[in-house]
Amino acid sequence: MQADANYRVVVPAAGSGQRMASGVPKQYLEIGDKTVIEHTLDALLGCTRIQSIVVVVSADDDIWPGIAGRYSGRPLETVIGGEERCHSVLNALAHIAQTADANDWVLVHDAARPCLRPADVDALIDALDGDMTGGLLGVPVADTMKQVSADGRIEQTVSREGLWHALTPQMFRLGLLHAALEKVLSSGRLVTDEAAAMELAGYRPRMIQGHRDNIKITLPADLALAAFYLQARVRA
Repeated sequence: MQADANYRVVVPAAGSGQRMASGVPKQYLEIGDKTVIEHTLDALLGCTRIQSIVVVVSADDDIWPGIAGRYSGRPLETVIGGEERCHSVLNALAHIAQTADANDWVLVHDAARPCLRPADVDALIDALDGDMTGGLLGVPVADTMKQVSADGRIEQTVSREGLWHALTPQMFRLGLLHAALEKVLSSGRLVTDEAAAMELAGYRPRMIQGHRDNIKITLPADLALAAFYLQARVRA
């Protein structure tokens, strides 16, 4: 493990979460006595090697300031996001670059993944120690995969060999990720995760196996499942 390595986290939280059919952005829905994003931040703050966390919110977010107050005195900063997730992450990287070294590690983690295990963050950091590219958490695809046409009919069964679900955090060097995202966006393309930007820049990120309970809150049923996972850990 690199004794002098710095690890910083970006948490994109500027989305509206339209698929949740809720008047409140999904990161601010409640699981027990905390919002989704509070569970997420508490998990990240439980990782002792992380120096700081940058939360990216929309310019008109009037909920975040009240939550941020709970973290007064903690290594937490706020940045205003952009139109899409990739723009928001780029804004955060530009902010971090003002005080960080280009070789520092940045871990980007979805605000709506409240079930992250701190041990998985440690495993990601340990596995990528000395890696020149970086990588991400993921899990192998377990289900039978079907390719379906626009009218909903199966065209073929796709082999699941070598297929993984991409999770977060995704961890890359600050300078490399910043350059990769800038290149992608300047070409007029959008990416839905940081690994895709790195791939388009010619890199091959490494996949590190995490846990399947690191789910993303996307649909209403996901909220109940996340609550189940979090409650099970308390009881364990």
